[in-house]
Amino acid sequence: MLFTLTPGKGTVALEVSYHFLALAKHGVTSISNELSCPIPPARIFKAAVLDAHNLLPKILPDKIKSIEVQGSGGAGSIKQINLAEDGPFAFIKHRIEELDEANFTVKFSLIEGAVIGEKIEKVVNIVQFVASADGGSIIKVTSEFYTMGEDELQMGKEMATGTFKMVEGYLLENPTAYA
Repeated sequence: MLFTLTPGKGTVALEVSYHFLALAKHGVTSISNELSCPIPPARIFKAAVLDAHNLLPKILPDKIKSIEVQGSGGAGSIKQINLAEDGPFAFIKHRIEELDEANFTVKFSLIEGAVIGEKIEKVVNIVQFVASADGGSIIKVTSEFYTMGEDELQMGKEMATGTFKMVEGYLLENPTAYA
């Protein structure tokens, strides 16, 4: 079920799928998404967050040319994701705001590239990997999009979901990687 957003009329909930919820309030759209994954939290966190700069260009060579890291990789570090030449953007630059390795949580902000300055003022993401009862993970993603349209919202959700599913596929095919 999908409802139309009316700016300035309070908060409206959009249920897009079973585990996808978007809330819009005063020019900010907050999206929460949960993904089930058969990989334990420590392993997928290590692959998808701590070593993303090495792994993602390897498993997504047609989408990501390289990832440059300025800093140690922890809080305050900048990661520039250089995208394929036929993609919609040349690069995306993130700043790591918080990195909690004990609780498998990362908070980062999109600070440059993509549609920043065109249709989006800023994007803040929080990703947490939580143990599930079956030994796998539940990946909880919350993104706050400031000033944007519906098309960019959907594109952002699809990019995040697709990336985690590619890491999951790689880890399933390579059971000793990041173990």
